[in-house]
Formats: sequence, C-alpha cells, structure tokens
Amino acid sequence: MIIAGVGCRRGAEGAAIAAMVRRAAGLAGCEIGVLAAASFKVDEAGVRAAAGLLGVAVVWVGAEALAAVQGECVTRSAFVGAAVGVASVAEGCALAAAGMGARLVLARIDGPGVTCALAEGDGA
Repeated sequence: MIIAGVGCRRGAEGAAIAAMVRRAAGLAGCEIGVLAAASFKVDEAGVRAAAGLLGVAVVWVGAEALAAVQGECVTRSAFVGAAVGVASVAEGCALAAAGMGARLVLARIDGPGVTCALAEGDGA
C-alpha cells in the first residue's frame, strides 16, 4: 500500500493538500491508499478535508513513531526541526504509517505551505 505523508502550515486548505498529494502520486505513477499526518496536526481541518477529497482515510502518526523513523528520512529541514522537534515530517509520517520494512517511493516534495512524501509498506 502507498502511504502519502503530509506536512502543512497551520490553516492549510484541504484542496491545497490534496493537490500536493495528487502531484506526488503523479510523479511516482501510483495511487494513494492512505494519508498520514503528524498527530500534532489533528486539529487541522485541511488534513481531514484533503482525505475526503482524495477518498482515503487519515492515519495520525504519534510523536514517538515520527521520531523513531527520522534516521530513515532523506530530507530534513532545520526550520521544521526547531519548530516541531523533528526535521522531516512528511517523510517521517509516510514511513511510520507504512510500517515495518517501509521504503520511500518519493522523497519530500513541497509547495506553498504543504509537503508530501510517499512510502510503501504493509501499513502500521
């Protein structure tokens, strides 16, 4: 299953998040099975809206799981690391939600206020 991990600024719109996920899926030539986001974004309506637009479920990735996969992430942001405590949110969410033996299908891509990465695995 392909997991789309996303990161976003506060107040990001669901349409913008969904557009970034669709862009990522197009670049990788795959279909998304699940949207994964950090649990600290659980109050972001845009994430839920994006899942609805994409017709997939949202998996909320906890801080421990997100921190545990940081060594497997290929892109990092010092700014994001200082702001939220982990330097790779989109890749981390995708890898953590993809479960054991996960691999990145597409490293983080970014756009205005939204990031997305894709990982493949059996699901957490």
